[in-house]
Amino acid sequence: MDVLFPQIPYFNQAYADAPRVRVDAIGVEVVERLPSNATGGAFSIIETTNQPGFGPPLHRHRETEIFRVLEGSYLYRIDERTFHASEGDLVVTPGNAVHAFRNITDRPARQLVMIVPGWDSFALFSELDAAFVGGVLDPARRDAWCRKWQCDLLGPPLGPQA
Repeated sequence: MDVLFPQIPYFNQAYADAPRVRVDAIGVEVVERLPSNATGGAFSIIETTNQPGFGPPLHRHRETEIFRVLEGSYLYRIDERTFHASEGDLVVTPGNAVHAFRNITDRPARQLVMIVPGWDSFALFSELDAAFVGGVLDPARRDAWCRKWQCDLLGPPLGPQA
C-alpha cells in the first residue's frame, strides 16, 4: 500500500445507515461517514452537528483534522490563534496542535471532518460519552479514555469571549 495514496476499496453508505453517536455533555452528534477500516487506517471521515454554544474541550492528539464547515459559524482556537470559520470555510488542525472550537450561532452547526490517520470514530465518541457521569467528566474514566485514544484534554471548551 502506498502511504500517500492508499488503495481504497469501493465504499457506499446511505446517510440513514451511517453509525452515529451523541455526546450530550459537549452538545455533539457524530455520524461516521467513512470508517478508518475502509481506508486501511489512512483516514476517516465524520460529520458533526454541534448544538449552539457547544464544542469540545481544549485538547490535542496526534491526528490531523481537516474541517469543512457545512452550516453555521464556529470560533476556533488552534495553538495561539483564535479565529472564526463559516459555511464553506476549510480549517486544518495539524497533528499535536492544541485546539478547540465552538458553535457561535443560535442553531445547530455542522462540519465534515477528515481525520488523518483515521480513527474508530464511533468507538472514540461512544467511550467519551460513557466517561461522563451526570454530565460531568469522571476523572478516572477521562484518564483511561485519554490513555486509550492518545488524547490530552487540556482545558474547558471555548467560552463565548475566547
